[in-house]
Amino acid sequence: MASTNDLKNGLVLNLEGQLWSVVEFQHVKPGKGPAFVRTKLKSVTTGKVVDKTFNAGTKVETANVDKRTMQYLYNDGSDFIFMDGDTYDQIHVSPEVVGDASKYLLENQDVVVARNEGAVLYIELPASVVLEITYTEPGLQGDRSTGGTKPATVETGAEIAVPLFVEQGTKVKVDTRDGSYLGRVS
Repeated sequence: MASTNDLKNGLVLNLEGQLWSVVEFQHVKPGKGPAFVRTKLKSVTTGKVVDKTFNAGTKVETANVDKRTMQYLYNDGSDFIFMDGDTYDQIHVSPEVVGDASKYLLENQDVVVARNEGAVLYIELPASVVLEITYTEPGLQGDRSTGGTKPATVETGAEIAVPLFVEQGTKVKVDTRDGSYLGRVS
């Protein structure tokens, strides 16, 4: 148990049997009346974001979330397999939990796996990853009808928009949050 005065970004709360991560919080002390805490909470399982207000000093139940760096090994067809680098324990994670992160997962890549009471809550990728372009149309210099970008498929199968000068076989840095092109890597 913690007080609303102890809230901080990233803290996971257990409210009415559901896990919520604190995205933002603000302590408010109005001229009249008692102080309160205005929060923006994100559901760990569904990703839904809600606003919730607590009276200052109210006790809230925190969830114990174990975040570990694990190595992604492979996809066995139904689940994604991750290995703890310290204990060499392997865990199976369903595609529903991995979600869109699968678009940027490469074998032997390190990711953060968050668990609560043995159940995997979510996978946290690094902010950017380096991927190789496996297919893209040749860009024509002077073709600006698409704003200077063209679609390209990367080695994980995801499709991203890249500048016209990027060719097949080029390694590029991709933002894992929105799939945007960040630059070429030599």
